[in-house]
Amino acid sequence: MSIADALLLFLIVATTLGCGLMGGLFFAFSNFVMKALERIPEQSAVTAMQSINQVVLNRVFFALFFGTALTSIALLIWAYQRFPLPGSVCMAIGSGLYLVGNILVTVVIHVPKNQGLARLDPASTEAVSAWHRYVPSWSRWNHVRTITALAAAVWLMLALGFIRL
Repeated sequence: MSIADALLLFLIVATTLGCGLMGGLFFAFSNFVMKALERIPEQSAVTAMQSINQVVLNRVFFALFFGTALTSIALLIWAYQRFPLPGSVCMAIGSGLYLVGNILVTVVIHVPKNQGLARLDPASTEAVSAWHRYVPSWSRWNHVRTITALAAAVWLMLALGFIRL
């Protein structure tokens, strides 16, 4: 196996794992975290979500979230250069799904929503009404992140099956 082949294998495996981990994280929010927050008083839910949105901004999360984006970009470039070799389309689809469905959705949808929530006083009536608008939209777009991250992992696993190293 050449160094280039070993690097490609490493990139695909690392990106697949990153997509799977991010998909699992987003799945947890879609499956039970947001549902649990909806069961408690709005002021408490806003306070809890504000805390979650602060705590998530840490080195480990950033390394996983943006590291997977970097390896996805590298795989997109590699797929373009390899096209039409087997696996290149699967690499491109998987990488593109993560970049669009996770990075773009997070930056364009979730970050602004989270910043808006952060500015609210949880005890205010404004926070209560904002929470009722926040949850359905935030959750819907989080489902998109969950599905695209897991689909990306599947496409990248398929790429592994097609690539002849």
